[in-house]
Amino acid sequence: MKITANKFVAVTYDLNVGEGEERELMERAVPETPLKFIFGTGAMLPAFEDALKGLEVGNKFDFSIAPADAYGEYVEDHVLDLPKNIFEVEGKFDSEVIKEGNTVPMMDSNGNRLNGSVLEVKDDVVVMDFNHPLAGETLHFSGEVIDVHEPTAEEIAALSAPAGGCGCGCDDCGSDCGDHDHEGGCGCGSCH
Repeated sequence: MKITANKFVAVTYDLNVGEGEERELMERAVPETPLKFIFGTGAMLPAFEDALKGLEVGNKFDFSIAPADAYGEYVEDHVLDLPKNIFEVEGKFDSEVIKEGNTVPMMDSNGNRLNGSVLEVKDDVVVMDFNHPLAGETLHFSGEVIDVHEPTAEEIAALSAPAGGCGCGCDDCGSDCGDHDHEGGCGCGSCH
């Protein structure tokens, strides 16, 4: 069976970023925890799906996605100094959560959810980066199709429900894109 619209698909892959010999492994979907999704439902990056369309179980793939077709270019204006007092809980700064390297779920003034990475905690401000963790990166996928079939009602329900708040096809939902359960992984459409 070929990968076409509305088919259940499971793939294993390595996701590397960088160029030439300077590539770095960002995410791995292994046979025990493959990336599972319903093809053509908008859960994955369109360029990711385009590269898989028509493949069958056992087919291997190796392709790259430019930043413009993935998570866009890195934008310096998305790095902001936020007043430290907005991170207070009951009048006390939350230093357990708001520390360098952590990704924090936040909401903008319009009620849109977004994630910010803490770059630095200063005396009066917290420097946050609201770029997607893979912004500006060319994504290099290599892997294999391990399953293609008509989805069951249970699979449709499971893969339609947000996993951990967003479905993290790595879509800006705070996934750190490390080795983790890939119910929505990074081929994504957020590490979509």
